[in-house]
Formats: sequence, C-alpha cells, structure tokens
Amino acid sequence: MKLNLDVIVPSSPEWIEAVMGDFPTFLQDHADCERKASAMAMSMVAKYPDKPEIIPELIDIGIEELEHFKMVYDVMESRGIGLPAKMQEDPYVKGLLKQMHSGRKERFLDRLLVASVVETRGAERFKMVADHQEDEAMQKFYKMLWISEAKHGNVYVKMALNYFDKDQTYDRLRHWIEIEGEILKGLVIRSALH
Repeated sequence: MKLNLDVIVPSSPEWIEAVMGDFPTFLQDHADCERKASAMAMSMVAKYPDKPEIIPELIDIGIEELEHFKMVYDVMESRGIGLPAKMQEDPYVKGLLKQMHSGRKERFLDRLLVASVVETRGAERFKMVADHQEDEAMQKFYKMLWISEAKHGNVYVKMALNYFDKDQTYDRLRHWIEIEGEILKGLVIRSALH
C-alpha cells in the first residue's frame, strides 16, 4: 500500500545528463548517501528508544542502506574508483534540515517525513539512472535500488502514523514535498544523487 506522496518537482534532464556524463563521481556521492542513510536510521534508534513500535523497522532500514553502500562500493572497486577522502556536504539535505521544527515531538514527525521525502526523491532519481544505463547489470542494480527507496519512503510515513493522526501527518508531508521542490529547484546541477 502506497503511503508516501510523490515528489511534485521532477528531476531535470540536465541532472541525468550530468550524472551520466560523470558516472564515477556519481557513484562516489551515491556511496556517501547510502552511508548517511544508514547512519540516520540508526541515529533515530538511539534518539528514540521510547518508540519501540518503529525500532525494528529503523534497524532493518539501517542494515539495508549499509548493504546498499557495500554494493555501490563493490561497483566502484570493480571500476577502480576509490571512496572520496571526505564526505561532501549535501546542500539538499542541509536545506531540508534547516526547515525542521525544534520541539521534540514536532522534530520527531519532521525527521520521519523528511526521511520519506528524501527516499522518494532517491527512488525517482534511481529510476532515471536505471533507464539511462546501457549495461544490463547496472540497469538491474539501479532498478533494485529504485524499488527499495520507494519502499523506504512508504515505511517512514507508516512509522509516523503510529504516533500522529493521518491529517496532521499528511498536512505536514505535503508541506515537506513543497519545500523539497523549492530546494531542488535552487540546487546547482552536479553529478550527485541530490
């Protein structure tokens, strides 16, 4: 059952051109994003031990994202591409985090919904990457990631619905989808996931 909302600003043709024009740099950024997604899920486990209804799913997402990191790393290694010396700042995620509420309960809802939006954007972009691959193995790899990211987008909304009513959750999610679209429109196009 689909719980997340679709992004309203589509990724541009210029974005996929940048990615396909410098795929090694995209892979490095993609690996960083998978590490960060794993760390984010596990940080929520640490921050919200009083929310046992969602801890198993957060752990599962943390493990799955780490497995994705390993898969991307394996692709990089097979192509002679190393990890970057330092994780780059992600202006997209930074822009979203700046807009979050500061109260504990409100921030908890925002963290879940921002995670859903980021995963939903990842799904949209991984589909584009899959569609532009000539190598069949890479096409399958990014299709698998696209499906996984879409699932995570739903799971984070499902988690929110454990603690917040439907109207509050979806009103806030629509708010985040609008903010995300504005942030995306303001980003410099580069060979990166965001």
